[in-house]
Amino acid sequence: MASWRETASQQTQDDLDRLLELTLPFAQQQLAAHGEFFPFAAAVDADGEPRLISADPSLGERPASMDVLDQLVGGLREQAGDLRAAALVADVRAGESDAVRVELEHRDGQAICVLLPYKRKRLRRGVDYGELAAAPGRQHIWART
Repeated sequence: MASWRETASQQTQDDLDRLLELTLPFAQQQLAAHGEFFPFAAAVDADGEPRLISADPSLGERPASMDVLDQLVGGLREQAGDLRAAALVADVRAGESDAVRVELEHRDGQAICVLLPYKRKRLRRGVDYGELAAAPGRQHIWART
């Protein structure tokens, strides 16, 4: 099976790499500081500038993760014409482990799901991370209907 990089343009590769480099460290900072994090998003605008995006605080102090993700997807869809790429990031359960899930997609059609398993240390503060894994993802923002 061909790697997504073999069929993606250099700009697509750079945009998705930039989003992963922005979102994973931020999620890791949140886990180290708080032991969890609310879903968040990131996007690369038409000029190639990446930025982090949070949900609207009107959802309340402890909103359900699916409500936050739905709001983020809706906001990104509204801006899709001005964006080149987007990422949705959530703290999830993957098999027997907790994981950081980053769903990356590009307006050119590429979609990748990256999982970074982790385990909180019991007696000491901190987090141990497993191996990063990637698989084909599904499009949320530029979904073809």
